[in-house]
Amino acid sequence: MEEEKTTANIKRIVITGPESTGKTNLTRALAKHYNTVYVPEFAREFIIQINGNYTYEHIVQIAEWQRKAVEKYLHGVNRYLFFDTFLIITKIWFIWCYNHYPKWIDRELNKKNIDLFLLCHTDIPWVPDDVRENGGENRNKLFKLYQQELEKFNCNYSIITGNNEERLSNAINAIKSNL
Repeated sequence: MEEEKTTANIKRIVITGPESTGKTNLTRALAKHYNTVYVPEFAREFIIQINGNYTYEHIVQIAEWQRKAVEKYLHGVNRYLFFDTFLIITKIWFIWCYNHYPKWIDRELNKKNIDLFLLCHTDIPWVPDDVRENGGENRNKLFKLYQQELEKFNCNYSIITGNNEERLSNAINAIKSNL
């Protein structure tokens, strides 16, 4: 009960979208702007550690970490807690790669414990690296899947476009408009 009191006023905001759409940079910039903390992306470092050879069970581990991550980052939170990705990304990853996913993810998404999703558009250049898999037209297909999933769960979301400072400004305006 005490945890509810301490977290009741915290707004949870997830930055989501396809690979190479500026999620991590935007998450860090928003946390800095609002003088708060953020939940970092776990998947990227995990996939690097296993040399990109992931399995369905690895993605389950990532999803479990994402579900439990909030408690680890509550210290230092001001009004907002930002998430550099969340279960919505993991669900789409499961569907994209394996065409099925653990059903508990839907139960978590139905809890509506996220106040706002910022869906990063594919309007910035693709930057390949050792763990990114879906450049080109796949980014646009994935963007549509994220948008459909957010709408399916009736999530509060805004599409974020623009480069660098414009992207940050658009995200700040979305937060002001939606929370």
